[in-house]
Amino acid sequence: MDRAQKAEAVQDLNKTFSETESVVVTHNLGLTAGQIGELRVNMRQAGVNFKVSKNRLVLRALKGTRYEGIGPLLKGPVGIATSQDPVAAAKVAAEFAKGNDKFVILGGALGDKLLDFAGIEALSKLPSLDEIRATLVCMLQTPATRIATISQAPASQLARVLNAYAEKG
Repeated sequence: MDRAQKAEAVQDLNKTFSETESVVVTHNLGLTAGQIGELRVNMRQAGVNFKVSKNRLVLRALKGTRYEGIGPLLKGPVGIATSQDPVAAAKVAAEFAKGNDKFVILGGALGDKLLDFAGIEALSKLPSLDEIRATLVCMLQTPATRIATISQAPASQLARVLNAYAEKG
């Protein structure tokens, strides 16, 4: 990379850090190209960006963002997972780490809050934004469904009684 490419990479990373809700830092030493490809596919499907970059460039990109505190985690070959959904990056990383002992979660951040491995693990167990929205919609629809069922019940019972009298007579 020449100087202009490095400056552009730092600028892109800085923009990513300023627009994201959560960051997960992982150690990926010893992963094969196929495993990294599988990880990237899983991340992409969940709406998560995964980037492996030089630590010096990431440190420069972190300056002026709310994620400056993750700088000490950037030692050795690391990957950075970022996402707009606060739990998506943690979920995908934790799921991939379960089946891969060479993929280690170092820590990360959720907004201004720094998280260690235990924090990322706890974050991965929370429901995602889409799951929370689906639950909320279901909860809002349930009372309406019950009201419609209750209001139809007397009418259907009356219709059955009238039908019984009509068949009898």
